[in-house]
Amino acid sequence: MTKTVAVIGSGFSSLSAACYMAKAGYDVTVYEKNATLGGRARQLHKEGFTFDMGPTWYWMPDVFERFFQDFGKRVSDYYTLERLSPAYSVYFDKNDRLTVADNMADICQMFESEESGSSKHLKRFMANAKKNYQLAIEDLVYRPGESIWEITTLQTVLKLREFVSTISKDVRKYIKSKRLRELLEFPVLFLGAKASNTPAFYSFMNYADFGLGTFMPKGGMYAVVQACVRLAEELGVKFELNAPIEKILVKNKAVEGLMVNGKRCESHFVISGADYHHTEQLLEPSMRQYSASYWQKKTFAPSALLYYVGLDTKVKQVDHHTLFFDVDFETHARDIYDNPKWPENPLFYASFASMSDPTLAPHGCEAATFLIPIAPDLDEASHHRQTYLDIILDRMRTLTGQDLSRHIQFVESYCVSDFKQDYNSYAGNAYGLANTLLQTHILRPKLRSKKVRNLYFTGQLTVPGPGMPPAIISGKLVAELLQKTKTNR
Repeated sequence: MTKTVAVIGSGFSSLSAACYMAKAGYDVTVYEKNATLGGRARQLHKEGFTFDMGPTWYWMPDVFERFFQDFGKRVSDYYTLERLSPAYSVYFDKNDRLTVADNMADICQMFESEESGSSKHLKRFMANAKKNYQLAIEDLVYRPGESIWEITTLQTVLKLREFVSTISKDVRKYIKSKRLRELLEFPVLFLGAKASNTPAFYSFMNYADFGLGTFMPKGGMYAVVQACVRLAEELGVKFELNAPIEKILVKNKAVEGLMVNGKRCESHFVISGADYHHTEQLLEPSMRQYSASYWQKKTFAPSALLYYVGLDTKVKQVDHHTLFFDVDFETHARDIYDNPKWPENPLFYASFASMSDPTLAPHGCEAATFLIPIAPDLDEASHHRQTYLDIILDRMRTLTGQDLSRHIQFVESYCVSDFKQDYNSYAGNAYGLANTLLQTHILRPKLRSKKVRNLYFTGQLTVPGPGMPPAIISGKLVAELLQKTKTNR
């Protein structure tokens, strides 16, 4: 008898898990509460414009290639990648920005022009970052977090100092330029924590940045979702849309299936790629592993205030990915992590994907996405969204000399309440749990339920952590763990 697997959610971790389980011979059905697939990586289409609503950075191309290779495929079988040149730029003041090239030679030259002698330190830092990448991404992150012994190896013991030191300490030890420091500390923001709280070992993110480069799938990031869905369907996975889960059915402490739209859907196994906390609320209290206080004590990655803006003009003096660090980095970080509140002077990020792929906007127009990182669970007043849009547009005018406010065709915004409504996101977080030292590997919520047999979890709140590549890896990990520990009913 073929065993059945019900997968909750259709984000990258769920799609990954579904593919691996189907390949292993299981009968897999994915249940998605929303009307479209992809979870947080959905797209917005409006008036001829296309926006990726979630992830916009394509890093670690080797992880995606490894995923498709597991099924005898290649990335190029499903979508086309373009390496961005430049990778991105960072504004520090009016007409003052650093541009990150797509190769180390030019990046070193840029560092040297900023601070004499800094390229020597950068090369040493990057050589170690590459070693960390090879150890972490090619090995450690493909372990399920069941035991500390998974990551206790000779290589990790030799790097003990880097687990107790921080990215910030390592960067500031040799680099004096504030601008260059912020450039090197920026990549760990993808891990959801301040550089001063992130282990130095995570410098592998700098190798992902400077070493491997930044890419863009033709058609936008949603092309990756479509690729995963297509692969899943080729493997026999079935999809149910508009299918919110009302309850996880349990009998004798083992999964029986799901209650979906009032209908009982039996299944031998359940894998949830939905929000971990929300998933446990679908169980009786005695079946939950983690208490309310457990979640309250965790350090969550930021939420976000996002704007999807259709412009009737092309944007000048920016690149596809542009960061605006013209205000104090540390002050904004404190407003997120230390004393959560709405920031007075926020940093922000802008993506103009139509600069790289003109099909994403009408001719002569631009699809602009703006993101302000904010603390989770902030109260939203009715004026906040307009206030912060005005701040962004005013700063853009000052820094780039272009007044975009006169060229807006429409604005769609997205914030804490939307993350809660659409994704059942705990505290409205956007990226999951921060990868701090005390929330790494075995110290993250488990892939396997300790209280309900045949119930598993995947995604950004569990192993290995937040981000698209980790989510894809998480799906593989949970599929392998399920197959190793499967229990017949």
